[in-house]
Amino acid sequence: MKETTHRRLIFLGGFALYFASLWLLWDTPVVYPLKIFVVLLHELSHAAAAVVTGGQVDRIVLDPNQGGAAYVAGGNAFLTLSAGYLGSLAWGVLFILAAQARWMRTRILTGIVGALVLLLTIVYVRSLFGVIFGIAFGAVMLVVARKLPEGTNRIVVLVLGLTSALYAILDIKSDILDRPHLRSDAAMLAELTGIPTTVFGIVWIAIAVGVCAWLFQRSFRKA
Repeated sequence: MKETTHRRLIFLGGFALYFASLWLLWDTPVVYPLKIFVVLLHELSHAAAAVVTGGQVDRIVLDPNQGGAAYVAGGNAFLTLSAGYLGSLAWGVLFILAAQARWMRTRILTGIVGALVLLLTIVYVRSLFGVIFGIAFGAVMLVVARKLPEGTNRIVVLVLGLTSALYAILDIKSDILDRPHLRSDAAMLAELTGIPTTVFGIVWIAIAVGVCAWLFQRSFRKA
């Protein structure tokens, strides 16, 4: 019992430290690459949804102001538009679960992430900033996988997952609830369905908060 309590206290302390660091460094160059990576996940999720539902991807662009766009043709428009924020949330969940799985060789996972980022950048990304970022980020992930120990790779995967999951919440709030006039995924869905932009924002942020709460509870119990 004491050992379990000790582990859970360490978990709470580690999470508090991570959250405080992310909060303090949010607008600094330290967190900036992580935020752009989440934007890339967002756009890749749009692209994946389009392909899965019968469409095709023309190109993906990223810009230095944490913006991006996936240009697709065909596919199910509702699912494709819905896949951005929820997709980056899903990627965050997968990374977190993988980092917590003791059987998982996270060095292999980090290497796969790096290789996929490089490949998808070369195939789909067509903005100069996006190409430079994708090649640099993918190369760094490959170096981390090859040169750093398993424990460090596990931390890297966990940080990617936590940032992706939390950024989904902040992004939905900023882009949709705080600024419903923006031409966001929710705004385009509103044009498609006639359902107000804020309704999609409320539903998505409720899902994101619920999933993050479940992840926290699950992680605390397993600590």
